[in-house]
This record gives sequence, C-alpha cells and structure tokens, in this order.
Amino acid sequence: MFPSRLKYVSLGVLVLQTTSLVLTMRYSRTLLGEGPRYLASSAVVSAELLKILTCLLLVFYDHSFSVRALNRVLNEEILNKPMETLKLAIPSGIYTLQNNLLYVALSNLDAATYQVTYQLKILTTALFSVSMLGKRLGLYQWLSLLILMTGIALVQWPTESLGGPSSKPLSAGSQLVGVIAVLIACFSSGFAGVYFEKILKETKQSVWVRNIQLGLFGLVFGLIGVFVYDGERVRESGVFQGYNSLTWTVVALQALGGLVIAAVIKYADNILKGFATSLSIILSTLISYFWLKDFDPTRYTQTNTHTFINHLARSRGKIEIIIIIIIIILRRRRNYTNQGHFHTYLYYLDPGAFDTLICAMKHI
Repeated sequence: MFPSRLKYVSLGVLVLQTTSLVLTMRYSRTLLGEGPRYLASSAVVSAELLKILTCLLLVFYDHSFSVRALNRVLNEEILNKPMETLKLAIPSGIYTLQNNLLYVALSNLDAATYQVTYQLKILTTALFSVSMLGKRLGLYQWLSLLILMTGIALVQWPTESLGGPSSKPLSAGSQLVGVIAVLIACFSSGFAGVYFEKILKETKQSVWVRNIQLGLFGLVFGLIGVFVYDGERVRESGVFQGYNSLTWTVVALQALGGLVIAAVIKYADNILKGFATSLSIILSTLISYFWLKDFDPTRYTQTNTHTFINHLARSRGKIEIIIIIIIIILRRRRNYTNQGHFHTYLYYLDPGAFDTLICAMKHI
C-alpha cells in the first residue's frame, strides 16, 4: 500500500509543481516592479544548487543519516567513477540550456501557449527513442503524434485580439522569439531525456546520485552562462539582483521539478507521468484564461469545437471531462466576457489528443 500511495502522491505533486512553475515563472518575468528584474541565468544556477543540496540530504536519509556512509557513496559513485560521472555532462549541459530557454519563452509567450507548444517534446522524445533506443512505433502511435502536432499548430494560428482596452497583447516579434525558444527546448528536452533514460537503464546507481551528478555539471554550465550572458549586469548589481520572495518560489519549484520527476519514475511510470502532464496543461490553461487573462483563443477553431468534443468523448479522459463540465456549470452562473469564445478556448485544452497519445504509448 505504501508504494501505491507514494505513486499517487508523487503524481499529484507533479501536477501541482508543473502548473505552479509555469504560472509563477511567467508572472515573475512579466511583473513590473521597482529595480532591475532578476537574471534568469542566476535563477537556473540557484535551482541547481538547491537540487544538489536536497539530493545530498536524501542520500543522507537513505543511509540512516550516517556521515561515513554518505562520504562512501559520494566517493564510490562520483569521485571513483569519473567516466560514469562524465556521461552526465551531456544531458546536464542540455538541461541547463533548456532551462534558460524556458525563461526566454515565458518572457515572450503567454503561459497557455507555452504550455501546449512545449508538448512538442513528446514528439521529439518519440523520435529520439526510435533512433537511440531502438523502439518501434506502430501506425496508431504515429497517428497520435500527428494529432498532437496538429493541435500545436492550431495554437500558433494567427490570432485576432479580442481583449479589452486594458489588454496588452504580445508583439509578433516577441512571440516569434518565444516560439523559437520553445522549439529548441523541445528538441533538447527530447534528446536529453532519452539519453538520460539510456544511462539509467545501463547502470544501477540511484536516481538521487544521478541527480547530484547532473546538478554538479548543471552548476558549472550555469555559472558559465551567468558570466557569459549576464557578466556585465552581475558586476553592476550582483548575482541576486531583483530577487524577491516570488523569485525564490520559482527557484524552489524548479529544483523540486527534478526531484518530483525522479520520484514519479521510481514509484509510477511514464504513462501516468504523461497523464499528470496533460492535467497540468488543463489547470495552467484555465488559470491563464480566467485569472491571468493573458490567453486569447482564435476564431479559427470555432468550427472544430464539435470535433474536439467527439474526440474527447471517445478518449479515456474522464477526469478531464468532469473538470470541463464543472467549468461550464460555473460559467453559467457568472457573467464572463467573450462568452462566445469559451467553447473555442476549450479546444486548446484538447486533453483527448494527449490521452490518445498516452494510450498509444502503452504499446511502444
């Protein structure tokens, strides 16, 4: 029972962590305040350092809080196995680049568009799994991937501003920068994820030790990035310029992400992890629409509403259906603006497409 409870607890935490990170990071990067804005490269380094310290505490806990045992593990698994440790330099460098790209993306895209577009990493992960791990995908799996790609393309369809006078839409150039950053992050995420999976399957080291190895290289690459890209600003105002409680929340959530994913891999599986990710997409998109009010669906997808509902009804996404029904009921009791576009907006959630993909991955 205990491992079963840990499985669902870790999945629940992953949903909350993913949703909270995207929204908090987006808010922290667009919030106008006094003084300089915090450096994204500095936040990445802070998150890596926090993740290393947390993993050290977890290894310490796993060995009954024995300092001698902790030293032995660090010496045997990290210092005395330099080649094994160096294997993590590749994904670590890519993850560091990816984390910085996500800050760029969220500074130039609304949270909902970023969250859905970033799911292209599912396709890139599948492609790298075929080429690097020798997995075979059937017709059903590839069709599911094409459905996902179509949904992502619709999200990027040219939009017509429907907001009021107080809305401040992002410029086309800013959105282009954000989309390019997300695309690079998707390919880097796919490669690094499959490479890391390959390493984990070939060795017996604990996930916490592997996270420490990743974090050490990430710390080095991150520090290089700080002084290469933001060296002048660091000399002027310091590494922690612009930091506040919201910034530290972003750092903590980003560090938590690596630990939660490790826990999900340990206690659950990739299929449930995909379901948790799709649920976080729903939550972050709804919050982005109703609370942040920075997501504006296009008129183009109004004609696809019935297609979405039919597809959703055929899927296994019962929880997603319940959530949408609740939102529709709440909507009927409140006077929202742009009500004619509410059902258009639901198309962007498309949990059915993600659910179909997750079902297909069962047979990979």
